[in-house]
Amino acid sequence: MDETEFWEIVDRTREAADGDPEEQADLLVDRLLQLDPDSVLDFARHFEARYNRAYRWDLWGAAAVLLGGASDDAFDYFRCWLIGQGREVFEGAVHDPDALADLLGAFDEEVDGDGEELGYAADEAYEQLTGVEAPDLGIPPQPEEPDGTPLDFEDESALSEQYPRLWERFGTG
Repeated sequence: MDETEFWEIVDRTREAADGDPEEQADLLVDRLLQLDPDSVLDFARHFEARYNRAYRWDLWGAAAVLLGGASDDAFDYFRCWLIGQGREVFEGAVHDPDALADLLGAFDEEVDGDGEELGYAADEAYEQLTGVEAPDLGIPPQPEEPDGTPLDFEDESALSEQYPRLWERFGTG
């Protein structure tokens, strides 16, 4: 599976789920069950590589603005959700997290921003197809610390300065 196929599956499932991340995860499992186990592992590698790539302080700060704060787990689930938004949103956010203000449509923090189930979809499909847990994907693990410069997520002034467009649209101040 190449990168284009990966993003096509993500896009189709998101569109079919009308943006609901839990429904998208269910549809993603269903779609992956139509593939052979090696293709499911390829999908998992693409997902994990992007998940690790998004482990950055600047994206964590953007998540904190969108979600009104973001714990370790909340940021993990946010990164899964961000991948689920598709290539344009994901790449745009990685390039410039403040661009999420323009890339996102309506954002309901009760539903959006939490794609935990998306992170398990490939593992679930693989296990259903083979009866065994997915093997190690053979890609480097995420670093110990996020890439970039740490931010104080409690400092609303710093967040509004770092993410002016996001803060204007989603900030609590």
